[in-house]
Amino acid sequence: MSEHKEAASNTATPDAGRSAFRPASVAAVPLAAIAGALGVTAPDGSQDLGVTGITLNSRAVEPGDLYMALPGATRHGADFVPQAVEAGAVAVVTDDAGARQLALATEQPVPVLIIAEPRAAVGPLSALIYRSQPEDAAFPSLFGVTGTNGKTTTTYFINSLLRALGKQPGLIGTIEIVAGGEPIPSLLTTPESPDVHALLALMRERGLDAASMEVSSHAISYRRVDSVMFDVAGFTNLTQDHLDLHGSMEEYFNTKAELFTAGRARQAVVTVDDEWGRKLAALADIPVTTLSAASSSGALDADWHVASINPRGLGSEFELHHTDGRTLRVHTGLPGDFNVANAALATVMVLASGVNESELQDALDAHDPFTVAVPGRMQLVSTEPAAVVDFAHNPDALARALMAVRSPEEESRVIVVFGATGQRDQGKRPTMGAIAARLADVVIISDDDPHDEDAAAIRAEVLAGAFAAREGENLGSEIIESYPRDAAIRLAVDLATAKDTILIAGRGHEVWQEVQGVNLALDDRVELRAALTSKGFSVSSDQRIES
Repeated sequence: MSEHKEAASNTATPDAGRSAFRPASVAAVPLAAIAGALGVTAPDGSQDLGVTGITLNSRAVEPGDLYMALPGATRHGADFVPQAVEAGAVAVVTDDAGARQLALATEQPVPVLIIAEPRAAVGPLSALIYRSQPEDAAFPSLFGVTGTNGKTTTTYFINSLLRALGKQPGLIGTIEIVAGGEPIPSLLTTPESPDVHALLALMRERGLDAASMEVSSHAISYRRVDSVMFDVAGFTNLTQDHLDLHGSMEEYFNTKAELFTAGRARQAVVTVDDEWGRKLAALADIPVTTLSAASSSGALDADWHVASINPRGLGSEFELHHTDGRTLRVHTGLPGDFNVANAALATVMVLASGVNESELQDALDAHDPFTVAVPGRMQLVSTEPAAVVDFAHNPDALARALMAVRSPEEESRVIVVFGATGQRDQGKRPTMGAIAARLADVVIISDDDPHDEDAAAIRAEVLAGAFAAREGENLGSEIIESYPRDAAIRLAVDLATAKDTILIAGRGHEVWQEVQGVNLALDDRVELRAALTSKGFSVSSDQRIES
């Protein structure tokens, strides 16, 4: 999921899920041990001070916490030390700038440790304080999935397969966090490092067997998974996205590739159907199992490849063939070739973790692990017309979604509603417009999350790409601008017949739309259901693929 879309994706506040992220019991770590890990000395008289938590957010401090006062884009964390101390922080770690700032204020009532790069210390200190993956104790097997598209669905697939195998798994991802209790809505694809380590410790405390985590490029860049060791890291694909952060596809790739190093993962499963996957498999310095879901002859070069894909209901059944002759039979109830790839990756990742192959096949045969609810991912809302909500918000994902929903039935049209997010990666806007013009019959361009950018200007860039493709390639698509988004969804339903397919793309499970700093309640699924019902169409009750 795009990091800039995360904060508006649910109703939770940072404080709401705070305690739920932490284990119930944390053995106090002496400040002397923390100072030693940082290569500094604790102030006299504070060596035995016990630390039981860590946070970067003064509003999330709990009694006994170490507060990390980091430099920010506009303000320094040192500004908030008084609030952190008032909330119960027992010590502070900061840099020289923060220390100078504190020295100008009143005398600090808690010890302050000063290091050159406190951000780099957050992960190691979080692991130390929470004992998230201790060498002297068992902890859940950890699966990490990265790539541009497919991370969320693949982690859901992994967890569903693990449950079919009789295990109790946890989940850290875009939509929710599951740690053995009630699911907690997510604020980020990958939480901040202290929360990640606290969650891993919580899962260990609750006796979970395994956990799967989405690992975004932002998480790696912003050091959210520092000092986390993944048992199996998986790679889906790499397509244009997040270039506002990384600047180029090469830098985007380099960031993703950091996950596939000996300090972060023990082994990997890499999908090699694009050039970036092949490059990653060649460069990784950990054992790599390669996987291809493509039907080209080059797929045979991978350790595992998908074969014999056949329709099965809305989804597909297929086989996974290994170069040594082994075969696994797999099926998924979710539509699209990309969900075949996601299911294949989940299968091979679980197999790579050490699960017995015959036991895995028995679970695949006896259960339906890859027909699982993944909110906002190819989520079916009705069947006549077919109406689907999907998170596709970049060029590759939009193209895949449009191809997946195309019906072979004569006179069936594809009607798509989508937009582009403000203040991020403007280069993909006309590209997405062109893709929609090529692959849909009716293109309704509306708003996604404009943020602080002018919504009309964003739509204009997407429209320009759509019109250029239609005129330049002599396409027959109808192109319409409609806003606000709920009106665009109603228009799509008004235009549809029972034979058509409606795709509402870009926002998926999100329930807020950010406009000029204000979060407006907007859930594509709710709006689509209401519009269909108003028009007299039936709404699907197929709980297998609905949230």
